[in-house]
Amino acid sequence: MWYHVKNIKDVDSPALIVYKERVKQNIARAVALVDSAAQMRPHVKTHKIKEVADMMLAAGIGKFKCATVAEAEMLAIANAKDVLLAYLVVGPKIKRLQMLKEKFATTNFSCLIDNYEAAKQLSQNFINTPIQVFIDLNIGMNRTGVFSEKAFALFKDCVALKGIEIVGLHAYDGHIYDTDVATRTDKAEQVIELLATPKNQIEIFSGNKMKLVVGGTPTFKTYANQNNEVEVSPGTFVFWDKGYSSMLPDLDFVFAAVIVTRVISIIDKTTLCVDLGYKAIAAENPLPRIEFLNVSNAKSLSQSEEHLVVEVVDTDEHKIGDVWYGVPIHICPTVALYNEVMVVENEMVSSSWKVIARDRKISL
Repeated sequence: MWYHVKNIKDVDSPALIVYKERVKQNIARAVALVDSAAQMRPHVKTHKIKEVADMMLAAGIGKFKCATVAEAEMLAIANAKDVLLAYLVVGPKIKRLQMLKEKFATTNFSCLIDNYEAAKQLSQNFINTPIQVFIDLNIGMNRTGVFSEKAFALFKDCVALKGIEIVGLHAYDGHIYDTDVATRTDKAEQVIELLATPKNQIEIFSGNKMKLVVGGTPTFKTYANQNNEVEVSPGTFVFWDKGYSSMLPDLDFVFAAVIVTRVISIIDKTTLCVDLGYKAIAAENPLPRIEFLNVSNAKSLSQSEEHLVVEVVDTDEHKIGDVWYGVPIHICPTVALYNEVMVVENEMVSSSWKVIARDRKISL
């Protein structure tokens, strides 16, 4: 089987193992789905790993999106030239972003705004070294962002602020993940329509072209093929997971990250326990949180901090120490639980990569 690791006996569990060639395959596949690598601005929240960013850079991707200052610094360490911190920067984060901009002068950093007060605070702190910003639009996620019909007014309120330069519009559509491709495409087209009016209003008023950064993994192909001016921001594609694989069968990415766990106790004829607590896999969703690849009909019954109780057909078919491989339902928060991932090449764990941006702070 593709996931089998020859030296797995040397890998302690639970562990997150990453298959390097499969990561490379997913990156190439993503680039092939758009008109050019120039349209890609992948979100690094899924992997948080410099070596993966290096692979994306080697594939011709030059722009990136991230959610934390640590992720932005990781990208700068990798010599990324264009980094959008897709978050509203307030409080001490303003100072951290200033220091980042000063330390990594060859990287262009930008961030989001969705209200005048936050824009004013940014402007006051970046008055001597203006920073580029994108107006964040609320297109259905209902967490941050200004509604489309209010974006032009916000632009006019902020245009005189000397410490910021508004360069585009940003919209994340994480609520669009319909399995039916036609439905998903229709919803994505509606997003483009929502963006069109404020974009045109701002461009006519300012005389400047506005960039558009939009979409996640489910929709990025639609946006890129519909409008070659947009930058698209898939993230999960790089490792893929069971959740998106089930919901989005038309996107033929491959699993590139797998959890390794071991049987540690036999409870009775049909139940056993493996060493996979919710400290080792994302606990944000109800059970199951993993689908096992080499064990049929395994049903997750209960989970605590360090244990997962599983129902199987017959525990006589399993023994203490058996290695189970599984794909997380949601890979992004799972990666954030590990200090490092084990890297597989030629069916062997050959090295490890530090999940450097898992930390809230690297140096700044």
